[in-house]
Amino acid sequence: MRERRARTSDSQTSAREFRRGAWDVLPLAAGAGIYGLAFGLLATQAGMGGLDVGVMGGLVFAGAAQIVAVERILAGAGAAVAIIAGLALNLRLLLMTASIRDVFAGRPWWQIALGAHLTTDENWALMLAKRGEGDTVGFAYLVGAGLAILAAWIIATVAGTVSAEAIPDPRALGMDFAFTAAFIAIARSLWRGRHDLAAWSVSALTVAGAIYLLGLEPSWAMILGGLAGAATAGAGLHG
Repeated sequence: MRERRARTSDSQTSAREFRRGAWDVLPLAAGAGIYGLAFGLLATQAGMGGLDVGVMGGLVFAGAAQIVAVERILAGAGAAVAIIAGLALNLRLLLMTASIRDVFAGRPWWQIALGAHLTTDENWALMLAKRGEGDTVGFAYLVGAGLAILAAWIIATVAGTVSAEAIPDPRALGMDFAFTAAFIAIARSLWRGRHDLAAWSVSALTVAGAIYLLGLEPSWAMILGGLAGAATAGAGLHG
């Protein structure tokens, strides 16, 4: 009986934490929706429809990586290079999930996979901020916030795609700049302070050197930059 009561209490606590995470992240989810709308508008230029964008959002669920991947496709780099570029950019997520490994400790593999998939810059930072205030939020909070962001992202990107399909010439309205604007917005949200300066600098210098000194294509230069930046961030984390 006591064990049953304990399980019921834990379930109720997790449900409250889940709802709280979804509620707390709403302002950040709205911000993600704004550049998600821009992504949807421009993804149509790569020949993607609403279904394509929605499925991509659900499976990939990485705003910056999706933008880079589609931008590389538009640049004629090919699907393989686009995927590798997106993966390189998202290597930071390995460091982020490692920093909250206690959240996943002791959980079955499917919960670990779900939590890792739903970990974003927004709900990760939000959870760390709550913990810094002495709050004991954990897995349910992370998942609740992640699902709220996922819903906002998919709705916004699909809405952007549907809107773009109704516009004869998006470039005539200046929408070709939306990729750049969206990526700037994402980059600004990723900046966490001066401790990020080393990784960002190494990444930028690697890209510039690869293009102007080694003569590599921008796609491969971006991949090298992502790898170099992630390696620098990892060295700083464990240093």
